[in-house]
Amino acid sequence: MKKTLIALTLAFALPLCALAGPIEPGRPLPALRLKNQHDQEWLIPANTRLVVFAAGRKASNLVMAVLGQQHQGFLASRHAVYLADMSQMPGLITRTFALPALREQPFEVGVSLDETLLAGWPRQADAVTLIGLEAGRVTHFQYASSEAQLRTALDLPP
Repeated sequence: MKKTLIALTLAFALPLCALAGPIEPGRPLPALRLKNQHDQEWLIPANTRLVVFAAGRKASNLVMAVLGQQHQGFLASRHAVYLADMSQMPGLITRTFALPALREQPFEVGVSLDETLLAGWPRQADAVTLIGLEAGRVTHFQYASSEAQLRTALDLPP
């Protein structure tokens, strides 16, 4: 009985994505409830085919260099979303510089400020993680460490 209570207590203390398991092909993508750069609710739509995930400054700069040149609605036309893990950034920098800069962009960004929420998501230093989806299930993931690789993943000309 005591072990069961401890296990239940631990289970409820873990974030939702930790309970959902790792990001790997064949598994459903964990449901996320985040805010976007405008502090509005942000969800990954059911018809999403690609999650562009940046978990560091260089990866985020790479995404901004490619997406900042695109028209409003570009990501939606590709059934893609952009998710930024900004949890390692100091709060003052996030509020003063990063979020205001994102608010000027023609695309929506899901923003995570909780370091535990996306901790198990695949990432490589200085690279953008591209997570392919089909009907909410992960089909593959790969990394883009250059503008050319990211442009190819988004079906953009070089």
